[in-house]
Amino acid sequence: MSVSVVLFTSDLRLHDNPVLSAAVREADRVVPLFVDDDGVRAAGFDAPNRRAFLADCLADLDAGLRERGGHLVVRSGDVVSEVCSVVTAVGAERVHVAGGVSRYAARREERLRTALDGIGCALSVHDAVVTVLPPGDVTPSGGDHYTVFTPYFRRWADARVRELAPTPRTVSLPRIAAGTLPRRAGDGVSPGVMEGGETAGRKRMRQWLSGGVAGYEDGHDDLAGDATSRLSPYLHFGALSATELVHLARREGSSGAEAFVRQLAWRDFHHQVLAARPKAAGEDYRARGDRWRSDRREVEAWRRGRTGYPLVDAAMRQLAHEGWMHNRGRMLVGSFLTKTLYTDWRIGARHFLELLVDGDLANNQLNWQWVAGTGTDTRPNRVLNPVVQGKRFDPQGAYVRRWVPELADVERKFIHEPWKMDESDRAALDYPEPIVDLAEGRARFEQARGA
Repeated sequence: MSVSVVLFTSDLRLHDNPVLSAAVREADRVVPLFVDDDGVRAAGFDAPNRRAFLADCLADLDAGLRERGGHLVVRSGDVVSEVCSVVTAVGAERVHVAGGVSRYAARREERLRTALDGIGCALSVHDAVVTVLPPGDVTPSGGDHYTVFTPYFRRWADARVRELAPTPRTVSLPRIAAGTLPRRAGDGVSPGVMEGGETAGRKRMRQWLSGGVAGYEDGHDDLAGDATSRLSPYLHFGALSATELVHLARREGSSGAEAFVRQLAWRDFHHQVLAARPKAAGEDYRARGDRWRSDRREVEAWRRGRTGYPLVDAAMRQLAHEGWMHNRGRMLVGSFLTKTLYTDWRIGARHFLELLVDGDLANNQLNWQWVAGTGTDTRPNRVLNPVVQGKRFDPQGAYVRRWVPELADVERKFIHEPWKMDESDRAALDYPEPIVDLAEGRARFEQARGA
């Protein structure tokens, strides 16, 4: 009887999972294993919102496996030690795992390969599980990765996307104790965090593809309309397959679907950058000689959504409540922190990783670098004005009123510029004055970058 182990990491799903599919195809018995890894916490990847979402994903994965005659095996501790212990206990000949792009994933793979080789077990690493294309699949002539999105996307759009992996009908396990699933704790979890798991993700995916995606091209920047898929947390945990999304969106065929696929290509783009330049998770991808300011009062006001700029504050409060933020909001609050306040992008990236359910290292760090002008943006000194952005993407002020209730009754003409109200009317609001003058902040930034 042959036995294989499937080490679930960022692929917590049954549908279109090449890792699970390969193991079921080649072995008589399969151990679906998840290790609650001490190294993830030590590396700072663990956070209450993602922990809660993860618990949902694992419970749902276990339920799906039980419907197919199996169950999820859960262990806790050092991932390499726990995998080797399971391999030895069941006499497994091979371990299957999805490839990753972070330095932690690379070290994990290296340690696993060495340890498993020592006990006579093979390791199979599967690409195009977390992303649509493997990170090194599309490269420019004379380089190991694309540094600008547009030429990358041209090649990406023409590349062949793999066929979907079959969903196993049955999963047969050898005799092994299941272990204990992590519980969805409430401590430190944002009250509006969405439900995790493949079942919830596929329901949201079906709703999106049957209705919302058609209007995505025109509506994706409408902050109050909330016309985005909100599938990013499910993609981060692998509860949904990005490859399946591309196939289904292309089949839908609308211009909105094409625009949505482009966003999935951005996700692949950031993964291929981080795979080629792992240090970009913490170091400037393109150094600009910045000497960042350090003002704790300003950073705290930014974190709490008390900057005095309504759209910035609305987006930051959405993040605190939901563990998620609209992409237009992410760009705006990132620009405000790094360019208007001239604060190190790493401070913002760290705060996002503390709260975001979709806190993916590649996308989070490289999006922050893009907006800070230290990454792949071809216009590194662009500054987003929160007043202009508000009038353009929240013209009625509905998004601001939803998240900044102090301004719920403010006239529309003042909703993005409450400081222009009469002093007596402002005094009645429990809302701060702007912490920085936009023109002064921009001039300070441009002077710093010019130097």
